[in-house]
Amino acid sequence: MSEPNVLRAAVVGAGYWGPNLARNFATSDRWELAAVCDLDAGRAARVARASGGADVETSLDELLARDDVDAVAIATPARSHHAITMAALRAGKHVVVEKPIADSAALADEMVAEAEARGLVLMTDHTFCYTPAVRKIRELVEAGELGDLLYIDSVRINLGLIQPDVDVFWDLAPHDLSIVDFVLPGGLRPVSVAAHGGDPLGTGKACVGYLFMPLESGAVVNVHVNWLSPTKIRRITIGGSKRTLVWDDLNPQQRLSVYDRGVDYEQIVADGEERRAATVSYRLGDTWSPALPEREALGQMVTELADAIGEARAPLTDGRAGRRVLGVLEAASSSLAAGGTAVTPYLERELEISA
Repeated sequence: MSEPNVLRAAVVGAGYWGPNLARNFATSDRWELAAVCDLDAGRAARVARASGGADVETSLDELLARDDVDAVAIATPARSHHAITMAALRAGKHVVVEKPIADSAALADEMVAEAEARGLVLMTDHTFCYTPAVRKIRELVEAGELGDLLYIDSVRINLGLIQPDVDVFWDLAPHDLSIVDFVLPGGLRPVSVAAHGGDPLGTGKACVGYLFMPLESGAVVNVHVNWLSPTKIRRITIGGSKRTLVWDDLNPQQRLSVYDRGVDYEQIVADGEERRAATVSYRLGDTWSPALPEREALGQMVTELADAIGEARAPLTDGRAGRRVLGVLEAASSSLAAGGTAVTPYLERELEISA
């Protein structure tokens, strides 16, 4: 029997990510795991047993007909996200869906609009955004500790598996794009997206890629992804007018470093427009590393979902956040096909549904 204010969740998909979601719902003091749903009953049963003995369902329709399920967590292939999400929302269930939120921006728009029309929570599982390090980065940016943002440079490279169905942008960049979207005030809304990719192995898809995105503020975002690097790097540098922050996800002793170093540039105009000069100075201050708690990101994500439902508000990584990331990925694909030409991301419909 559920305790008061404890919600009940069902996980749809018992493959790679589903067991992680099931475990975190089962161990949360805000949730009970009601069921695990998968077409493979044996696989669902294994996940259910490992998570405390939840029910096993093989029919999505039967799962959604249950009145003891408050929210559905979707961990299935991206091509199925739209159909499952729409069915769950129409059944009155809150939804959290693995990234990417859908396989096209147009379908994501429909999902966001459906959730808002029904007053339900639609959340994107941008897991990295719930790590203590990324939450701290967001806090520092919001507090103005870095000053005006000048650039964000992200590197995610390793000797990784070449995916059969997506290129390196769609495989690796969603992690970095979701983080950038999370820490930027107002989310990631680039003026344009330019993508350059290489396929030196002849796989038929980009294995090495670069994204360049100018923002309206004048800041720029650059993302480098690579399946072919012998070294593994997970690093984001955020440069501000006051300080620069570096997040190194592979350095557990010092994931975040804040540098009180930078360049001050001032242009001086003398005698009208005929004489121009500039002064450049360099700041070489201290470096410090914020203390970070040890918390599992997915545990924080399911807590945020419960809070959003209880407070009838949008979660920190809502459906619109997933939609913004998807819009950038689609623009990257269009740019890549056009030889790296800068493409304006598809944001018009998003503005329309926000009215």
